[in-house]
Parts: sequence; structure tokens; C-alpha cells
Amino acid sequence: MKIIDVKKNKKEAMEKAVIVLKNGGLIVYPTETCYGVGGDATNPEALKKIMNYKTLRGSKPISIAVSDRNMAEEYVELNEMASNIYKNYLPGPITVVSKSKGNLQPPVVSVNGGVGVRYPDYTFTLELIKQYGKPITATSANVSYRSTPYSIQKLIKDLPKQSLELVDLFLDAGELPKNTPSTVLDTTMNQLATLRQGKIQFENSLKKDNLLEKKESKSTEETVEFGKYFAKKYLSEDMPCVVALSGELGAGKTQFAKGVGDELGVKDVINSPTYTIINEYTYMKKGKERVLAHMDTWRLESDELGKSGLVEHIENGDVVLIEWADKFFQEINALCDNMNVKMYKVIIKYISLNERSIEIHE
Repeated sequence: MKIIDVKKNKKEAMEKAVIVLKNGGLIVYPTETCYGVGGDATNPEALKKIMNYKTLRGSKPISIAVSDRNMAEEYVELNEMASNIYKNYLPGPITVVSKSKGNLQPPVVSVNGGVGVRYPDYTFTLELIKQYGKPITATSANVSYRSTPYSIQKLIKDLPKQSLELVDLFLDAGELPKNTPSTVLDTTMNQLATLRQGKIQFENSLKKDNLLEKKESKSTEETVEFGKYFAKKYLSEDMPCVVALSGELGAGKTQFAKGVGDELGVKDVINSPTYTIINEYTYMKKGKERVLAHMDTWRLESDELGKSGLVEHIENGDVVLIEWADKFFQEINALCDNMNVKMYKVIIKYISLNERSIEIHE
């Protein structure tokens, strides 16, 4: 067992890790979510070691990590839904499940022929995989049912002896931010299936709320029109409010936001604010310049909501549309209650590839 500080000895860490992987060994490496345990995802012997390392895993498949989309396409089929995720949300803390092309085997391939692929947002790890030239396993470095590993030192203390002895190299990047594990998105049927705790809290709250409107949209154009209808009916007053949007990738949250902007009088083209966190659009209301703040919490970490500018926009009296509001539902709901600001909740669900169900709650 060897430990290398990747911040002080990046070149050595990279070189030694590649050698270990080529020899069928295991490494522990950093990602944007936690430390993972990696072996050559195409090497049956390395995969056996991974399963022995994880101990009580059962039939749960092991995900793989790639350096880019091109590497992913060597091993899995990327349909329209998966392509949308790779284009707009990766690299990032997402595991995308796609159909295997047949050149991988269990435990990387599930019984249904799916493969979970990680394209991590961590520079060192992406460079390592690129240098190695093949995907590595992307399962968290804790053994099954143990705490998520954010520190090499704590991980080593927690590991059973039999698991510890299987690791050839620890790549130590220090204490990692305590981010949650990656969101798993199953795209094998060209529709998304995902489960997030925030989403559950958001949807549970709807059961107690007043359902104002419900519509089935058969196209992006109809989703835009429903956004316009919503803004005309519910956002006519000159006062701050929050519109909390929930829906899977590609469901139509940004299209709904475009309709809201059109009705309010925004002249600019409304785009997804994923990378900028908040896009600001000005419009005129009763002779006064107002702001539509279009926000996306997808890439926000747990401690960043308060620094995002959300509070300032509410204090300024703006209309704020929040995509992925379910991720921080408790915080946003409490903020609106404390500031006595109206919040509408909009949930968009898939019916089919083109059809959506849209509900408005207050």
C-alpha cells in the first residue's frame, strides 16, 4: 500500500496510478463527490478485486468513469436523452445509465444490460483516465454500508483489513468537500428515472398545497404557451415572488421559463442558467424597469445557496424562477416564509418523449 499526495506530486501520482491500473491493481482516487476505488473496468481480474473490496454488494452493478464523451461512446449507446445530459450537464456529479455496446461484462453491466457512466468534474482524475486510455471503475471507496469517504486517513481507519490489503495506491487530495454522491439518471428507455431526496420533499409538499392548474403539453411550443398563460394570470401584480420549478433533464423547465419571460416583456432570449447560476433579464412594468431572475441550482453545493444572489433578488422585489428548486426545497421554502414572499411550485413530468404533465401549486 502506498499513499501519494497528488497536490505535491501530481506527475508521480499519475505515473504510478497508470502502472497499477495496467497491472490489474486498485487505486483510491479523488472526485468532486468523494473518494472512489478504481480498477481497469475492462479487466475481469480487476473487477473481481473490486467486488471483494466492496464486500457486501450483492448484485448491484459497478459504475465506470470516463475521460470524455468519446470514451463513453466506445462502451455505451448514447440516445437522445443521454446526449442531452452529456452536452448540458457533464462533467459533473451524475451517473448516466446507458445500454452497453457489448464490450463490457458484469459487474460493470447490469442484468438489464445497462452501464452506469461517470464523467467526473475533477481535473486530476480526468487526466488520469485520459492517460490510461480506458475507463476505470467509479464506485465510492467505502465498503458497503459504511460512511462516504472524504478523507484518505479516515478511510484507511474504516476499511476492513481484507479490503485495505487490496488497494495498491492511495491518491491523497486532502479532505474533500462533503458533497453528496452522484445523482443516478437511467436513460436506457430514452426517458429519465431518478430519485433525489429533495425531489421527494418537494413532491410531498404538493399534497398539502392547493393545485391551481394542470395541463398536458404535447410540444415545447405548448409548454412555452403555458408559461405565458401562467405569468399573465399569476404574475400580474408588481411584487416579488418565487416560481419553484421541478422536473427532470429535458422536461421543459427552461421552455416554461421562456414563456414567463415572453409574457412579462423580456426582449432577450432566455437560456438555461446552469453554468451562470442566475441570468438576469430586464423588462418594463408600469413604467418601471423590473428584473426576471432565472436561476438554476443544479451545480450549487450545499453551502452555496446563501451566496447565490437569491436573497438579494427577493429583497429587490424581483420575480425569481428557480430550476431544480427541489434540490434546495426546504431552504427555499423557509426563505419565502421568513420573507413573506409568495411561492408558486411548478412540477413538470414526462408522459412520453414529447408529452408532459404540468402542474401549478401554491
